[in-house]
Amino acid sequence: MKRYLPPLAVIAAAFLWSLDGLLRQKLFSVSSFLIITLEHALGAILFLPFLIKGWKNVKKLNQRSWGSIMWISICGGILGTFCYTKALSYINYIDLSVVVLLQKFQPLFAIILAAVILKEKLTKRFLLLAITAFVGGYLVTFGVKPIAAWDDKTIIASLLALLAAFSWGSSTVLGKHALNKLPFQVVTSLRLTITAFVAGLIMISMGDISSITSLNADQWGALATIVISTGAVALFIYYYGLNHLPASHATIYELFWPFSAICFDWFIRGRAMSPAQASGAIILLTAIVLLTQERQKAHG
Repeated sequence: MKRYLPPLAVIAAAFLWSLDGLLRQKLFSVSSFLIITLEHALGAILFLPFLIKGWKNVKKLNQRSWGSIMWISICGGILGTFCYTKALSYINYIDLSVVVLLQKFQPLFAIILAAVILKEKLTKRFLLLAITAFVGGYLVTFGVKPIAAWDDKTIIASLLALLAAFSWGSSTVLGKHALNKLPFQVVTSLRLTITAFVAGLIMISMGDISSITSLNADQWGALATIVISTGAVALFIYYYGLNHLPASHATIYELFWPFSAICFDWFIRGRAMSPAQASGAIILLTAIVLLTQERQKAHG
């Protein structure tokens, strides 16, 4: 059973992230940087005991390891989250499914970077399954709608999603490097703390820190819910899985996000999947199952 836990952990985190868009829509009127600062600050407080316990290991980090930590904290924590949150601000103009475009292109960046930076070996079968999952993920989100049919709002949201894809895809790879040096609990806590600190400095420099007082009870409630479900807690679960998986495999399991996001869009908003999207869901899940078997064979 233990060998199934890491893939299931990444899939569980992806499932939680698919709920994230629904929660963040309640914060559409709040500054993206304020959301990033507060959610990471609350998460940092939640996981502070792990950072205190593992501080002796943090002090031993070399320059390259600190570079990885800073990358996942700033590029993954701030840039990726900002672009994703900003893309969701177009939710009144485009479908939620378009925003989760980022999960289809994230594996492309992560797989390439894993091969280059981490020297992970990619078999031909794995690459074929990765491409298959990629195609399935695209169909889940867009069906057979051609790019030429997208409007301006869709294009803007898609570009923001692509930037988030690079930010999070590269963070998967460098997060794996950081996990080689620190326990996943400490990596989670350290990333949340640095992201909150840097985002807070940006907020202060923008003179926007006073906007905290404008948040109402519902918005604070949405932020707290994000932290204990789709935010810090999901990140903690994800790093547990990533700690036991190749980065190139973990990023494929994350493709469960678009499938579950479409399902929630169906149940909550009444937007049923088209035949093309349903076909993509089957392709996506099949590829994920086969990738799980691929990993089991690789690790004997």
